[in-house]
Amino acid sequence: MAKVSVTTRAGELLEIDCRDGESLMEGLRAAGVDELLAICGGNLSCATCHVYVAAEDFARLEAVAQEEKDLLESTGLRKETSRLSCQIVLGPPLGGLKVTIAPEP
Repeated sequence: MAKVSVTTRAGELLEIDCRDGESLMEGLRAAGVDELLAICGGNLSCATCHVYVAAEDFARLEAVAQEEKDLLESTGLRKETSRLSCQIVLGPPLGGLKVTIAPEP
């Protein structure tokens, strides 16, 4: 299990447990974080699972693919540490990850 710290849009801090091998998007949905729409269900065809990763954790993630970069750019809310939560696969190396749910575009 990977523990993830999530700050909601309202500023509430949640600590959630996610299964190893699942995407952060799946973990957030399973934990009932309903402000994360994830309309495409993790198929990398929308940006409704956009999160901001804490700067100190960003380097622990896999590189961002061009398709993900394009989708993040389309939101108009992209930051240096923006990621789509459907593209972050959780496991022991990402334990303690900190993210903030991005605003709705």
